[in-house]
Amino acid sequence: MNHHFLIDNIPDGVKYYAASVRQERSTLFTFGIAVLILLTAGVPVTAQTIVLQKFTRADTLRGMLSALRSCYDVSFYDLDIKVDVKRHSISGKNTISYNVVEDFDSLQIDLFAKMKIEKITYNNMELKFRREFNAVMVKFPEQQKKGGSGAITCYYSGMPMIAKSPPWDGGFVWKKDAHGLDWVGVSCEGTGASLWWPCKDHLSDEPDSMSLTFTVPDGLMCVANGTLRSDKRNADGTVTWKWFVSYPINNYNVTFNLANYSHWQDVYVHDNDTLPLDYYVLADNVAQAKTHFEQVKLMLACFEYYFGPYPFPKDGYALVETNYWGMEHQGAIAYGNNYQNNKQGFDYIIIHESAHEWWGNNVTCNDVAELWIHESFAAYSEPLYLECTQGKEAAVKYLVDHRWSISDKYPIIGPYGVNFQGTENDNDMYDKGSWMLHTFRNVLNNDTLFFYILKNIQLHFKLQNISTHELIAYINELAGKNYTFFFDQYLRYPSPPVLEYRTRQKGKDTRLEYRWRTDVKPFNMPLEITDSYQYNFGVVSKTYERIYPTNSWQTLTIHDFDAANFDVNTDLFYVKKREVK
Repeated sequence: MNHHFLIDNIPDGVKYYAASVRQERSTLFTFGIAVLILLTAGVPVTAQTIVLQKFTRADTLRGMLSALRSCYDVSFYDLDIKVDVKRHSISGKNTISYNVVEDFDSLQIDLFAKMKIEKITYNNMELKFRREFNAVMVKFPEQQKKGGSGAITCYYSGMPMIAKSPPWDGGFVWKKDAHGLDWVGVSCEGTGASLWWPCKDHLSDEPDSMSLTFTVPDGLMCVANGTLRSDKRNADGTVTWKWFVSYPINNYNVTFNLANYSHWQDVYVHDNDTLPLDYYVLADNVAQAKTHFEQVKLMLACFEYYFGPYPFPKDGYALVETNYWGMEHQGAIAYGNNYQNNKQGFDYIIIHESAHEWWGNNVTCNDVAELWIHESFAAYSEPLYLECTQGKEAAVKYLVDHRWSISDKYPIIGPYGVNFQGTENDNDMYDKGSWMLHTFRNVLNNDTLFFYILKNIQLHFKLQNISTHELIAYINELAGKNYTFFFDQYLRYPSPPVLEYRTRQKGKDTRLEYRWRTDVKPFNMPLEITDSYQYNFGVVSKTYERIYPTNSWQTLTIHDFDAANFDVNTDLFYVKKREVK
């Protein structure tokens, strides 16, 4: 199949300055606006944008970058634990290496209260510590000086939280395969990695690399992130598996899997580069998996075309069969979709979770309030994969088929500093976010520019944590125009732009009055309108005309236009329309 696209180098656009609108939190208890946190200067807060929700001190300790967390930067984790499958428990230690950002004599790490801390050591000395909910405040005997470095080791044990409905809630999954053999996994997005290992559990701080050591019962293969360094059998009937992650990794991506896995390796070749592909599946599923996973190579080709090279070549790409649906664990993607393609002919879990290697794992948000940077782009990667393999019409149809799930009840961006767990319906972060990106593509009306922006986001912010402000400012720079108003409306308010209009038919001509009704002002997004229906062999097609509404009423007389059939192009723009008198 011919996949021809026009992605040319274009000059940098005019640089625009976008003022930071991040809300700073200084209180430990927050009660009030839970959804609308960022406001554009001068934009009024309307009743529909406010949801009252109570946050506790525990939420703030978990989600806020207090002085006890911002004073140090994690450089390396060395996690070493033993897994007791029979007792559903783990025990071991994690050594946290850090650089001192500001002088301190105390710092905060995180580990759920369900887990017992036996001791914390520093330079062979035991340190004093105290718990407050799931936070642990560690006291040093002397002040740590800015510019220095150090390491503490936390020894711990316990029975970690069990996931009730993985991967939507965090925790361990202790199950058996069809032959009665143990099958163990863990996922913790949202709930937090500190449910099972001690760390600085905040998205803004990733280690530069990480060592993962698991001692498990013999007879089970242990698969974790990164590359396998060794597997050593011990005299007590256990095997110690050592894995190493060569790149920064966000905490919720850290995982391990135990099962009677079969492993095989393939390669993806692009130009002169060869990327190893590792597959770990239950022994009974090898035959169908080898056929089903062939779509990975085409997917990688499409995503590398749109987003640039695979971000983690030293660690390779891996799919690991799990007993839950899926999760974007970096370099060890959890796969549990039972080898099923959707009606479009691809496996949603493979495509979506793999897209996170770029959106979420390579480019990572600073706070879960901005998880749209992960999920909206990954969701839009699905129709892009269809566009790459089946054409733009198939991609648009896919988007339209998923539009029903958008609720428009809450802003996509949540509150900062409280580890916000989302609303009762977080589909908008996925499907509305996907439609927002699709709309922005059509606002630009320049696919060369749009795909240039996508690829350069990946290159410019490679292996970094970023904010919405930083991302939008960079998009503005590349686009050569300030589109902050556009993203503010879609991300920070529940409602998409509403086109208010009224028409008056005069013979064959129509007098059209129109304006945008938005929370963000000024708002001047272009749109396509139509009245024309053409029937070709039973298929209805429409002819569109581009208009440029603002927040002020405009008048346009359109020749040979039927007011009764007035419509907007809902295949390319996610907006609402409202006729007014």
